[in-house]
Amino acid sequence: MNADPDCIFCKIANHEIPATVVYEDDQVIAFDDLSPQAPVHTLVVPKEHYRDITDGVPAEVLASMTHAIDEVAQAKGLGEGFRIISNKGAHAGQTVMHLHVHVLGGKPLGEGLL
Repeated sequence: MNADPDCIFCKIANHEIPATVVYEDDQVIAFDDLSPQAPVHTLVVPKEHYRDITDGVPAEVLASMTHAIDEVAQAKGLGEGFRIISNKGAHAGQTVMHLHVHVLGGKPLGEGLL
C-alpha cells in the first residue's frame, strides 16, 4: 500500500491510531470525525494515500468510496438524507492532505452549502 508515514489518515487506515470505525473493506475505511459538524459526521478515506480527488485516484477506489458512503448512511440511519463533501486544497478547507469524503447528516441540513 502506498502510504505517507506522516499522514494521520494513513495511520488510521493502517490501524496505527485508534478510531471509531463505521465501515472497512480492502480499499477504504470509514470512521467518525473527532470534531463533528453534524450529529453524524463520518469520514470515508481510501487506504492508499492520494492527496485529493484529482490525484489520479483509480476508478475502483472511487467505486469503493461510493459503496462505503452507502454503508455509512445505512449504518448511521441516514435514510432521510445526508450530505457528502470533499475539499480539494487549503483554499477549500482541506486540512488533512489525504483524500476523504465527509458524510454529514442526522438532522435537516437545509439548502445552503454548509
